[in-house]
Amino acid sequence: MLKERFLTMSTTVLYEVHKPIETAKGLPNAHYIDPNTFDEEKQALLFNQWTGLATAQDVPEAGDAQPITFLGLPLLLLRDKTGEVRVFQNTCRHRGMILVTEARKIEGAIRCPYHSWCYSTEGKLVSTPHVGGPGHNRHKDIAREDLGLIEIRSHVWRDIVWINVNENAAPFETAMASAMERWKEFEAPLYHGGAESKFELHVNCNWKLAVENYCESYHLPWVHPGLNSYSRLEDHYNIEKPGQYSGQGTLVYQQLKSDSGERFPDFANLSKKWDTSAEYLAIYPNVLLGTHRDHAFAIILVPESPEKTVEKIHLYYPTSDTPEALRIKNADQWKLVFEEDIMVVEGMQKGRHGVAFDGGKFSPVMDGPTHCFHQWAAQQVTDWRQTSHEP
Repeated sequence: MLKERFLTMSTTVLYEVHKPIETAKGLPNAHYIDPNTFDEEKQALLFNQWTGLATAQDVPEAGDAQPITFLGLPLLLLRDKTGEVRVFQNTCRHRGMILVTEARKIEGAIRCPYHSWCYSTEGKLVSTPHVGGPGHNRHKDIAREDLGLIEIRSHVWRDIVWINVNENAAPFETAMASAMERWKEFEAPLYHGGAESKFELHVNCNWKLAVENYCESYHLPWVHPGLNSYSRLEDHYNIEKPGQYSGQGTLVYQQLKSDSGERFPDFANLSKKWDTSAEYLAIYPNVLLGTHRDHAFAIILVPESPEKTVEKIHLYYPTSDTPEALRIKNADQWKLVFEEDIMVVEGMQKGRHGVAFDGGKFSPVMDGPTHCFHQWAAQQVTDWRQTSHEP
């Protein structure tokens, strides 16, 4: 049996993942440790969906540009001169040179450092010096209108810049309709908390384990004893939207206070439900969102390899005028909670090298959100294999 599991590592069998939770198994080990399966999931789970790339806050002003390599794809996050956030392939259309190598403001045009072809911040090719010979900046066979930067399909929601690399996903408002409806009361401007409200965690695990851990509350009493002391396991409920997202909510959210009793202001016009409730959604594939009456956060999971992930965490508030000391206290509190999870996800990653592990057994009561995610992932991979004619 162990030999068989090694042989099938790169062509996993997923029928047991598709079963109802009572009899299902989790994703096979290969989906956490095997490079070939990682590459398959790059296409099926990440490039084929609306995937979190960065935040609009990363390019706050017109002309701001930031190069990002996402799963090997060289991208350029940019706020154009009109204020619209765009994502381009960070590649010159002439000889494939990388255009921007470090975060900076584009004052005029995006100039290729190789042969000086220039592009507007809207991606149009505007200059091709000497392309027709010395002193001749045009050539009849170089149609500038056809050689603009390759733009990656993108959309901004809750300050997240979502991209769909393969352009196969439904329109964003359609794909995210359920999540947007669920949190429609929070459709208001979000104000980033600034430098003290963003941080990164570098974690030695597959990105999916971070999703799985985030979307369930089963682990609270043992992994987060401090949090569980006032927001107990029994105060939480499961959230499951098959094919789109899953997560958890709490019925006893308590606002953070400063030593003087100061609190963050609330988002406006919330229903009574949110006086004591908060929710945490894993939006498939790689964005983890939390919302509360007085603040929100977003975590973008950036897969770097089968066993390495960067968690990019941002905190937001209802207004731009919130007490700095309280923002720092809030960030420190959440950082502690997220750091407590590292031991768990890294431990599960090590466990996936146990060749006799068969994907695990779900609790029908407690593991619904995780099973929901596994079924989604299995379905996307299955569909991808059928479409691409892979085994």
